[in-house]
Amino acid sequence: MNYDKFSIFHFFNIIFYDSKKMNILGVKIDNLERNEMLLKMMDFLAEEKFHQIATINPEFIVEAEKNDEFKKILNDCDLNIADGIGIKFAFWRLGKNLKFRMAGVDLMREILKIANIKKLKIFLVTSSRGLSTWEKTRNTILENHPDLIVDGINLKKNGVLGEDIRSKLSDFEIIFCNFGAPDQEKFLYSLKNLKNGKIKLTMGIGGGFDFLTENQKRAPIWMRKAGLEWLWRFIRQPWRWKRIWNAVIVFPIKIIFNA
Repeated sequence: MNYDKFSIFHFFNIIFYDSKKMNILGVKIDNLERNEMLLKMMDFLAEEKFHQIATINPEFIVEAEKNDEFKKILNDCDLNIADGIGIKFAFWRLGKNLKFRMAGVDLMREILKIANIKKLKIFLVTSSRGLSTWEKTRNTILENHPDLIVDGINLKKNGVLGEDIRSKLSDFEIIFCNFGAPDQEKFLYSLKNLKNGKIKLTMGIGGGFDFLTENQKRAPIWMRKAGLEWLWRFIRQPWRWKRIWNAVIVFPIKIIFNA
């Protein structure tokens, strides 16, 4: 055996494949293949305990750097999935390879498929300022999964949940919320200790409901694969410029000089 070749192979194997978790500017990210992610979802939905998932993009990490509460919640999540080409570049900067990235709406679709098979109950918490009400989102979901039980509420981001709603939430296995970061993560984290709760899985979906109902059109597939979804959003929603600036300018600079 050529031990020199073996050592080189082992070195690159450690760098590019052995890391299951990464830390990007203080925020953990799970480095999993697509099938590993889906198996995690199935495991979470089989357990009688609360799980929180976050889909991490560069904006999350920039926000977490100045928001300790948000950072703590992200690092307490049971699964943090990379969402955004900037995360892949950050992995490269650290000498690692990101195995797979998945947008929140795509992960939501996969969770819905599993929920349909397991006949689980889903609750949608939607922003009252959003384009898609929970009723419209439910109707879209039921077009593909007619046997699911879906309920929800339209709520202000900082709205206080009454005990009747909190009690109702505790009877559902899956909770999706579209307040946007960091509000959606904070809201879902607050559900962690509901008494007698049946909640198994929660996830912030951001603009995912609008993509699901097609109230917002997603970037063409080629742009998504090329990591140019941010450009599509900027063209269609120029008022998002500050968030896009954080993602494509501020975040790379932080990665270059702090990684």
